[in-house]
Amino acid sequence: MQKKKNDVKARTTLLLSLPDEHQLRFSKYKTARELWAAILKTFGGNKATKKRKKNLLKQQYGNFKAEGTETLEQTFNRLLVIVSQLQFMDVDIEKDDLNQKFLTSLAPEWLIHTIVWRN
Repeated sequence: MQKKKNDVKARTTLLLSLPDEHQLRFSKYKTARELWAAILKTFGGNKATKKRKKNLLKQQYGNFKAEGTETLEQTFNRLLVIVSQLQFMDVDIEKDDLNQKFLTSLAPEWLIHTIVWRN
């Protein structure tokens, strides 16, 4: 119940923050998450900005490595944030590629476990 109430508050806040000429266009979205995605897509910058952000995200994905002090869960969550942003920018990443990226990004002490797991 509280989650629904918070979603209604968030949706209302987002709608009220929009200029009047956009109210009707965005009022069709039922959840705050859908509304926020539509707002970002509409006002997310020009093509050059979007292209630059997409290239930066691809570079972050390509150079992704686990940090020494991170747990597996923290590493995976950090990778998922990059992947979800890429998906929002209409870049598809295959599940096998994502799994491979995660396994190869792990710290050396996990390498023996990934080799055993892969076989």
